Amino acid sequence: MGPWRVRGVNDQGPTPTDGSYAAFVRASWGQYLRTARLLTGDPDHGEELLQDCLVKLYVRWRRVAGRGDPHAYLRRMLVNARVSRWRRSRREDLVWDAPDQEDPRALPREPHEQLRQALLDLPRQQRAVVVLRHYADLTEQEVATTLGCSVGTVKSHHARAIKRLRALLKNHELETILR
Repeated sequence: MGPWRVRGVNDQGPTPTDGSYAAFVRASWGQYLRTARLLTGDPDHGEELLQDCLVKLYVRWRRVAGRGDPHAYLRRMLVNARVSRWRRSRREDLVWDAPDQEDPRALPREPHEQLRQALLDLPRQQRAVVVLRHYADLTEQEVATTLGCSVGTVKSHHARAIKRLRALLKNHELETILR
């Protein structure tokens, strides 16, 4: 037994070194990067969020891949990590002088900029429901499981979010984007 193994840990199931973890990351990177970017509202923070979650998933890969659905586990990790960061960053950082001009790195780089801005105007739970339903293409039950709430809560958050998005966007733009 090598020094990195913990005694008493079940050696059953896939290991990150058997290639299954790397294949999982290669196959799903784009999908989860888009989800993370939409959850955070920022391309750079989204990529950082995904990378942090993938590191944590790597450590737990044997257990997750052997017993459950790694996609559901990663989605839940993304949402939980986003909520944790949101809670930590709620404090304001006050500066003495206002900037002379807008920081070019803060400018959004995603397509459908109006939709991205409208998503940022939604409360975080409603935004999470819309992103998971329409961008991650999950069912209402899967979203409820990911967010740890009931299907009824998912439906009400979704209905309120779509109503708000329709008010913020032109109706035809919303329908073509969310298809």
